[in-house]
Amino acid sequence: MERLDRLATRLDSAFRIPFTGIRIGYDGLIGLIPGVGDTLALAPAAYILLSARRLGASTPVLLRMTGTYALDYAVGLVPVLGDVFDIGFKANRRSIATLRQHLHEKGRAPTAAPAPSQSGIADV
Repeated sequence: MERLDRLATRLDSAFRIPFTGIRIGYDGLIGLIPGVGDTLALAPAAYILLSARRLGASTPVLLRMTGTYALDYAVGLVPVLGDVFDIGFKANRRSIATLRQHLHEKGRAPTAAPAPSQSGIADV
């Protein structure tokens, strides 16, 4: 879950635009590439969806996450408006929040990774 959270943050909020409180990520930057940017941004979205499935997300949650990405993709295809929308909508962070809430409600929230052993050898 931590890995997905870090990925979503990089995709949606990696950089702050100077002198503003606006954050943009790699997803927004990739989306600026005319014609293919928004399609390329679907690859990390697919990874997040696959990971959510592996973590035990229910079908309705997966559909909600897919809907979030579909909306982001569809609006993202519109020049300029799509880029502005992407900065504010932050589909990846929304999807991770949806997944986290679902896992928490189901009592399946992943726990923090165990601390490394003192000897430096992984515990088995």
